[in-house]
Amino acid sequence: MTTERQTLRKFLLQEQEKSGIGQDMMLLLEDIATSCRIIAHQIRNGPFLDILGTTETSNVQGETQKQLDVIANDVFLSHCSNCARVAALVSEEIDEVIWLKDAPKKGDYLVYFDPLDGSSNLNVNLSVGSIFSVVELEDDLAELSNEAVLIKGAKQICAGYSLYGPSTSLVFSTGQGVNGFTHKIGSGEFLLTFPDMKLPEETEEFAINASRFRSWDAPIRRYVEECIDGEDGVRGKSFNMRWTASMVAEVHRILTRGGVFLYPKDSANAHMGGKLRLLYEANPMGFIVEQAGGRASTGTERILDVQPTGHHQRISVVLGCKAEVEVIESYFADERG
Repeated sequence: MTTERQTLRKFLLQEQEKSGIGQDMMLLLEDIATSCRIIAHQIRNGPFLDILGTTETSNVQGETQKQLDVIANDVFLSHCSNCARVAALVSEEIDEVIWLKDAPKKGDYLVYFDPLDGSSNLNVNLSVGSIFSVVELEDDLAELSNEAVLIKGAKQICAGYSLYGPSTSLVFSTGQGVNGFTHKIGSGEFLLTFPDMKLPEETEEFAINASRFRSWDAPIRRYVEECIDGEDGVRGKSFNMRWTASMVAEVHRILTRGGVFLYPKDSANAHMGGKLRLLYEANPMGFIVEQAGGRASTGTERILDVQPTGHHQRISVVLGCKAEVEVIESYFADERG
């Protein structure tokens, strides 16, 4: 006997009545869901379509683009442009901000997205994902510029991600908690499967790229060493370490069973500000984690309070179960004296 699950459309209609998200936001989220369905289909058929390889181009980050990076970017651009209130699109794969309106007005949307996170996993058939964020303009814009999209993550009105794994998940928040949906193949529908997702206060699991150990700052090294010391160490308990090279996969695991994710600024990437991008990776994931009861930090400050200085800005990221993030922040505070 199966339980009838709520469709994304029905959920959004109820949210519209309950929290007033507005019809335009509802339509935009449905366009994003459509984008994710299309991308999931392309990924699953990648070997047959011969689109798993790399291109001869690099993105603004200097990273060699996979064919599916470009395809996923085009899908997001096409569908997110459908919403009449979207004034601009900011993509990891494109250098400049894409303005859709000549004179954006107060209340128009800015949409930020990483169309395909973790694309290095494609050729080994591991999970990848998409990340998105929406901010509402608080004033009319007199002129169009890259600087106009430099808005703190605390101003986000919606953020989420899609995970392309054994099933396709769509997880998002409009500021009223976090809910997760799964695409039912053959129906074209996303159904509510992870209602009201919450993080536990504490955890015994962390995710970090341990190959960067030599480059870590002392607080990060201290934290990881104490976790590895297990029950005989100062933490007095054993931790499991995970790493999948996909932020979406890491955050989804944390949301479903707890944990903390670290991609800190270190001596090897400090000249760039860190590895992960603030506007379309750290901010949306920070928003989701906070809405689920967790904490998102650079190690020294709340991610959502960071004032962006560039639309491809990189940043240090520590997010997940609140108690663990606070431990890491305390180690940075000790280091500062």
